[in-house]
Amino acid sequence: MKRFWDLLLSFIALLLLSPVFLITALLIVIDSKGPVFFCPLRVGRYNRDFKLYKFRTMQVENSTVKSNLTLGDSDPRITRIGKFLRKTKIDELPQLFNVLKGDISLVGPRPIMREFVEMDYEAYKPILAIRPGITSNASIFFRNEGKVLSQKADPEEYHRVVIMPKKIALNLRYVYHRTLWSDFRILLLTLYCTLTDKNYQSTWLLKEPLIDDEGDFFK
Repeated sequence: MKRFWDLLLSFIALLLLSPVFLITALLIVIDSKGPVFFCPLRVGRYNRDFKLYKFRTMQVENSTVKSNLTLGDSDPRITRIGKFLRKTKIDELPQLFNVLKGDISLVGPRPIMREFVEMDYEAYKPILAIRPGITSNASIFFRNEGKVLSQKADPEEYHRVVIMPKKIALNLRYVYHRTLWSDFRILLLTLYCTLTDKNYQSTWLLKEPLIDDEGDFFK
């Protein structure tokens, strides 16, 4: 049943959003040199690698920052149009093609880089048993992750020690308690947070507090 809704909703979304795709592609070409799409390898279901489709939001070459993490709008690699695409999540729209291919679902744990899986494979193992998704509780909760990381002295350490464990906890919660209704709720929350640029507090989203000492994610 979930696969049926994935196919139906993603197909409808692609039809309705086709003008957005064309305009976005044109703006990317005008704004900076490089391809329209960025297709990084990510880890999917059953620990298999696949290409994730995104609109390119970064310069093709920039040697000032080497991190795999994006540090919000202050990241010098992000293009002018890229800032807008990231803020509105338009850069994620090409992943609808990944949904049609069966690489991912509309809702599910966000696909991650291989290096993060190798840091703690046992923790990720249950998460990799299901299809990843375009959106999830974790992606809603950490939607301002780049901004938060840009304010830390050591972004990579903060991501590894603070953010990754909490993302894993959220994703495991989804894996063990997911329903068709919870998927629709996450989709609606994603639309609401994207259109209003608001965040939901963890106590409402999860029915329990997740971050006790970091209010950064709700600023």
